[in-house]
Amino acid sequence: MDHSVMPRTQRRPSPAPYALLGGFVLLLSALFAVSYGAGRLAGPVAPDMRGVTQPDEPGSPDMGGMSGMGH
Repeated sequence: MDHSVMPRTQRRPSPAPYALLGGFVLLLSALFAVSYGAGRLAGPVAPDMRGVTQPDEPGSPDMGGMSGMGH
């Protein structure tokens, strides 16, 4: 019977939980940055989408195709 003692294998200490959280936050922010950049390059989702414009005169703007609705 061999009673020789086997040396324990050396384990690397696991990274601190804050280091893992920091790495996850960095990865998440990088993914959001890439996604935002791709969206900016792609442009608007609809051909005529330009943003909200305000009419020059007060009152309700003309809603084309809704004739006969005036009271």
